[in-house]
Amino acid sequence: MYQQITNYQPYNEQEAKDKELLLKVLKQKDVLTRENEVGHFTVSCWVLNQNHDKILMCYHKIYNSWSWLGGHVDGEKNFKKVALKEVQEESGLENVSFMSDDLFSLEVLTVDGHVKRGKYVSSHLHYNVTYLMEANDQDELKIKEDENKGLRWFSFEDALKASTEPWFVENIYSKLNSKVKDYLKR
Repeated sequence: MYQQITNYQPYNEQEAKDKELLLKVLKQKDVLTRENEVGHFTVSCWVLNQNHDKILMCYHKIYNSWSWLGGHVDGEKNFKKVALKEVQEESGLENVSFMSDDLFSLEVLTVDGHVKRGKYVSSHLHYNVTYLMEANDQDELKIKEDENKGLRWFSFEDALKASTEPWFVENIYSKLNSKVKDYLKR
């Protein structure tokens, strides 16, 4: 992963600054597991439908908002494997593919303290890499009840309106939508 992040070309200032931090923290102990309570690696997935005009989002129970799919790497060094597993687990979709072998985006995300499975989790950072993926919007979606309470395909604009997390909308989801449009023009 260190080499992939090293080779990654930032899209904007946020990604450039976050890339610097990700490269530093990759050298620390336990950043691939939740045992590092200050921060640890996660993957997120911006999942497009087959026509590339909709985004799959889940209604996340902890954040009470529509959000992207993904999760903790939990010690796994193959982040693409984690991304695929997370999308399949969180959506029930079996036929999901990567639109590129490359990382699509980088982020350092703040996570507010919350209760998960009956235990309090202190505020911390998610050192996040995002992959661009594709799935068929006609395939059946299945809610992962311990994590989300809804799954829906949204237009690019409606995905931004659906999220109730202003920082994500302004800094992450809007960026991802812009990047998708640029990517599809190639």
